[in-house]
Amino acid sequence: MTAPPLLAAEELSVGYGAEAVCAPVTLEVAAGSAVGLVGPNGAGKSTVLQTMVGLLPPLAGTVSFAGQPVDERSAEFRRAVAGVLDDDAFFPSLTGAEHLLLTARAHGVADAEAVVAAELAAFGLGDRAGALPSALSSGQRRRLALAGALVRPAQVLVLDEPERRLDTAMRRTLADRLAALVAAGGTVLFATHDLALLGTLADTVLVVGDDECRLVTPEAAVAELRES
Repeated sequence: MTAPPLLAAEELSVGYGAEAVCAPVTLEVAAGSAVGLVGPNGAGKSTVLQTMVGLLPPLAGTVSFAGQPVDERSAEFRRAVAGVLDDDAFFPSLTGAEHLLLTARAHGVADAEAVVAAELAAFGLGDRAGALPSALSSGQRRRLALAGALVRPAQVLVLDEPERRLDTAMRRTLADRLAALVAAGGTVLFATHDLALLGTLADTVLVVGDDECRLVTPEAAVAELRES
């Protein structure tokens, strides 16, 4: 028997109040795959991601995780899904290192101190480990948020424009790391404007639009975005 996809949307209508922000979405995110969402600013990419992880209720249609309705309140779901959808969601009185330690220990990471030190180094935050989020630059807070998603185990990683406010070198490093994660069996659902990240990481791309949300190959998506 074929296992259900980890995340799936069927005729999913997303938006605020009663107004949909894009066409309905039908999408399957299989284990060990990377699915990218593209579209212009305001197309609805972020709203789709927020609905698929249970932060917003669907206007219509369904969204499921491992064959069951998504429930963000479920401890099992929160253990399985890590995300960076709002990089300002920090405790103001905890340092960057303390944020990562709290996350790692809460998820049972062995040798949490060493894992956190490695993440801080990977994101170029080693010398800022003791700083509060309010003392970090916008780009440093973005890197801290990404480190927080990667410092813990997860079945699915959901990222909203992970390249945002990263320099070119860090974008390449992140793309390579996420691609290695998927090659090792991880699963990533992400929205992006970065063609290099899309081409490096995505197996499938959902083009989000007002009239239609359609699945295309990464090559077709990159070509369309270059033309536009």
